[in-house]
Amino acid sequence: MILTPVFIILFLLVFILLWQFVKSIDNRKWISLLLNIVFTPIVYFFLFYPLLNIFSSYHHEKYFDSEAWKKEPKLRFEMSNQIIENQLFKGKTKTEILKSLGKSEWYGWNDSIKANSQDKWNYNLGFKPGAFNSKQECLELIFKNDTVIKSVQYQIEKTDY
Repeated sequence: MILTPVFIILFLLVFILLWQFVKSIDNRKWISLLLNIVFTPIVYFFLFYPLLNIFSSYHHEKYFDSEAWKKEPKLRFEMSNQIIENQLFKGKTKTEILKSLGKSEWYGWNDSIKANSQDKWNYNLGFKPGAFNSKQECLELIFKNDTVIKSVQYQIEKTDY
């Protein structure tokens, strides 16, 4: 387990709230301290932390890895921040993109030609974890003269078949 400042602050918050609760039941400090030491980790890891994960959109982030991209398509969203923020593929050719990401899953719509354009490659990134998340993350690479000029991330509604 990695002790980060956020973890320590949240753990202390649970400890203080639990202390206040136990103190309202019994005023003896040694009993309150003993119960707090025993129950704070239990309350944090089995109640507070799961609720935090359900209602927040936090997810693990990974550096881009071509093998992981191809092997686990549903977890691609973990690499998306690095791809978008660093414009990781800007300046790469279609051949290089094929080697790194594989064949595009669909072509994006181009209003100027009123058709799908082979200069807009789209990839499914999967669904970010969360209780109320119904949108699928997607990555679009926009090409000009067979070179990536921009990477864009967008969301589409989940459709049931």
